[in-house]
Amino acid sequence: MKKFLLYFFGLVILASQSSCGYNDMVAKDEAVSSQWAQVQNVYQRRADLVPNLVNTVKGAAANERETLTAVMEARAKATSINLSADDLTPENMQKFQAAQSQLSGSLSRLMATVEAYPDLKSNQNFLELQAELSGTENRITVERQKFNTAVQDYNGYIRAFPRNLFAGMFDFEKKGYFEAEAGANKAPTVQF
Repeated sequence: MKKFLLYFFGLVILASQSSCGYNDMVAKDEAVSSQWAQVQNVYQRRADLVPNLVNTVKGAAANERETLTAVMEARAKATSINLSADDLTPENMQKFQAAQSQLSGSLSRLMATVEAYPDLKSNQNFLELQAELSGTENRITVERQKFNTAVQDYNGYIRAFPRNLFAGMFDFEKKGYFEAEAGANKAPTVQF
């Protein structure tokens, strides 16, 4: 019994000295949450640019209502999915990505439509919005990569022994990644 008590108190002292990695788990979880907020920030920036882009195109391409409507509907759907940092499960990440992909696809169709309107392509407002949107898409890519790096660090940390024992006790769960869309490994066909 004496040996058991010494062993038990030794573990308690060891755990209190290392804090079981709990503080590090909290810090890494917060890093994931912070990076997720930045991802949402750049997606919001894109969503904010879309109405301006659509209104600019609408003025020059009034007969392209179907494309413009599809873009606005995709934007509404993409902004309606609110995913908190606590809900970053792989399933929720797929839903979020699907909505964002639909918006990306609609924007691509809108840009293809613009090719039929030479006056619009030379419009300064349109050119500035197009550059802003292009820059935002690059920011989204960068922030998604940073998010995946933070998730990798967090997931690896909570899954390593002996922290995995404590992570389970304190409800630290694996987070989901951004993943490539289906078919993203195939180059798109460009036709003129």
